[in-house]
Amino acid sequence: MEVFKYKSITVPTIGDFRDRGSKFHAFAFPISSLDDVKVRVQQLKKEHPKAVHHCFAFRLGTDGTQFRANDDGEPSGSAGKPILGQIDSFGVTNVLVLVVRYFGGSLLGVPGLINAYKTATTHALQQASLIEKWVEEKYALEFQYPIMSEVLYILKQHEASIYKQDLQLFCMMEVGVPKKFLDDCLKKLKEMNNLKLTLIKGI
Repeated sequence: MEVFKYKSITVPTIGDFRDRGSKFHAFAFPISSLDDVKVRVQQLKKEHPKAVHHCFAFRLGTDGTQFRANDDGEPSGSAGKPILGQIDSFGVTNVLVLVVRYFGGSLLGVPGLINAYKTATTHALQQASLIEKWVEEKYALEFQYPIMSEVLYILKQHEASIYKQDLQLFCMMEVGVPKKFLDDCLKKLKEMNNLKLTLIKGI
């Protein structure tokens, strides 16, 4: 069954958990690419240089097919997997959660670690505002200014997002058309005179 919508979070949030002196600070971020993941992980490592572990997981893509779980030196499966498990139980994608651990002197054991990383992540995601978005395909449009209002009307009719626009005598736009309305929207745009439509790949 084709999926037309997906859920994500709107803004970064933070959650905390403590157990036997160890502190777990969870940071949840909306992301749109692997570059976002690298930037956020590097940023938090700089902000928390004294933390003993920076464990994270993310799920990426409107179909959620890109994901990773990183234990960063904790016992295998005790950190990244529980973080990813919570991202999945909230049913969100395009989300990164990184949990910073400050060691408190007592070993928690694998069950204790799983609970700590899971609970910190849950607290961060519980603070998040969830948003439902259309699964889109991106297109570049090129057309003459006189038909602009007609183009905008068709895009609005089909709930398309406008990501870039340069509206001069010769207009250019980058738009996201929801897959649910794609066929009808493209049909109407193609019927317009002198409008060039190009699929933007890799989105």
